[in-house]
Amino acid sequence: MNVNDQDQNPITTSDSNTQNTEEISQLSHAVKHSIRRYLYELDGTQPNNMYELVLKQIEQPLFEAILEHTKGNQSRAAELLGLNRGTLRKKLRSYNLHK
Repeated sequence: MNVNDQDQNPITTSDSNTQNTEEISQLSHAVKHSIRRYLYELDGTQPNNMYELVLKQIEQPLFEAILEHTKGNQSRAAELLGLNRGTLRKKLRSYNLHK
Protein backbone atom coordinates (compact mmCIF):
# COMPACT_ATOMS: atom_id res chain seq x y z
CA MET A 1 0.00 0.00 0.00
CA ASN A 2 1.45 3.37 -0.92
CA VAL A 3 0.87 6.64 0.92
CA ASN A 4 -1.92 7.71 -1.45
CA ASP A 5 -3.79 4.43 -0.91
CA GLN A 6 -3.60 4.94 2.83
CA ASP A 7 -5.09 8.45 2.57
CA GLN A 8 -8.06 7.08 0.63
CA ASN A 9 -8.53 3.95 2.73
CA PRO A 10 -10.80 4.41 5.76
CA ILE A 11 -10.40 0.74 6.72
CA THR A 12 -6.73 0.97 7.65
CA THR A 13 -5.26 4.12 9.07
CA SER A 14 -1.96 5.18 10.49
CA ASP A 15 -3.70 6.55 13.60
CA SER A 16 -5.45 3.19 13.88
CA ASN A 17 -7.60 2.57 16.91
CA THR A 18 -9.08 6.03 17.57
CA GLN A 19 -9.89 6.77 13.94
CA ASN A 20 -11.20 3.24 13.26
CA THR A 21 -13.43 3.41 16.35
CA GLU A 22 -14.85 6.75 15.19
CA GLU A 23 -15.46 5.44 11.66
CA ILE A 24 -17.15 2.28 12.96
CA SER A 25 -19.28 4.43 15.25
CA GLN A 26 -20.27 6.63 12.29
CA LEU A 27 -21.14 3.60 10.19
CA SER A 28 -23.12 2.04 13.03
CA HIS A 29 -24.97 5.31 13.60
CA ALA A 30 -25.83 5.59 9.88
CA VAL A 31 -27.16 2.02 9.78
CA LYS A 32 -29.21 2.51 12.95
CA HIS A 33 -30.63 5.78 11.62
CA SER A 34 -31.60 4.15 8.32
CA ILE A 35 -33.32 1.24 10.07
CA ARG A 36 -35.23 3.57 12.37
CA ARG A 37 -36.32 5.69 9.40
CA TYR A 38 -37.43 2.57 7.51
CA LEU A 39 -39.49 1.38 10.49
CA TYR A 40 -41.01 4.84 10.93
CA GLU A 41 -41.99 4.99 7.25
CA LEU A 42 -43.77 1.64 7.58
CA ASP A 43 -46.29 3.60 9.66
CA GLY A 44 -47.29 0.72 11.90
CA THR A 45 -47.07 -2.02 9.29
CA GLN A 46 -45.12 -4.97 10.66
CA PRO A 47 -41.94 -5.69 8.68
CA ASN A 48 -41.04 -9.22 7.62
CA ASN A 49 -37.58 -10.74 7.30
CA MET A 50 -35.79 -7.64 8.60
CA TYR A 51 -32.54 -9.50 9.13
CA GLU A 52 -32.41 -10.71 5.53
CA LEU A 53 -33.51 -7.32 4.21
CA VAL A 54 -30.80 -5.45 6.12
CA LEU A 55 -28.08 -7.93 5.17
CA LYS A 56 -28.94 -7.64 1.47
CA GLN A 57 -29.05 -3.85 1.67
CA ILE A 58 -25.63 -3.73 3.34
CA GLU A 59 -23.80 -6.60 1.63
CA GLN A 60 -24.19 -5.52 -1.98
CA PRO A 61 -22.81 -1.97 -1.57
CA LEU A 62 -20.10 -3.38 0.72
CA PHE A 63 -19.00 -5.84 -1.96
CA GLU A 64 -19.19 -3.17 -4.66
CA ALA A 65 -17.03 -0.76 -2.65
CA ILE A 66 -14.47 -3.42 -1.70
CA LEU A 67 -14.21 -4.68 -5.29
CA GLU A 68 -13.75 -1.11 -6.49
CA HIS A 69 -11.07 -0.60 -3.84
CA THR A 70 -9.25 -3.79 -4.87
CA LYS A 71 -9.74 -3.04 -8.59
CA GLY A 72 -11.72 -6.26 -8.97
CA ASN A 73 -9.16 -8.51 -7.27
CA GLN A 74 -11.42 -11.05 -5.58
CA SER A 75 -8.62 -12.68 -3.60
CA ARG A 76 -7.66 -9.35 -2.08
CA ALA A 77 -11.34 -8.46 -1.55
CA ALA A 78 -11.91 -11.75 0.29
CA GLU A 79 -8.88 -11.02 2.46
CA LEU A 80 -10.12 -7.51 3.34
CA LEU A 81 -13.58 -8.86 4.14
CA GLY A 82 -12.27 -11.78 6.18
CA LEU A 83 -14.07 -14.24 3.93
CA ASN A 84 -13.00 -17.40 2.16
CA ARG A 85 -12.57 -16.62 -1.56
CA GLY A 86 -15.13 -19.29 -2.47
CA THR A 87 -17.66 -17.76 -0.08
CA LEU A 88 -17.07 -14.33 -1.59
CA ARG A 89 -17.52 -15.67 -5.12
CA LYS A 90 -20.81 -17.34 -4.12
CA LYS A 91 -22.08 -14.10 -2.58
CA LEU A 92 -20.97 -12.08 -5.61
CA ARG A 93 -22.95 -14.43 -7.87
CA SER A 94 -26.03 -14.00 -5.68
CA TYR A 95 -25.84 -10.21 -6.27
CA ASN A 96 -24.86 -10.63 -9.94
CA LEU A 97 -21.51 -8.94 -9.23
CA HIS A 98 -19.30 -11.73 -10.59
CA LYS A 99 -17.32 -11.42 -13.80
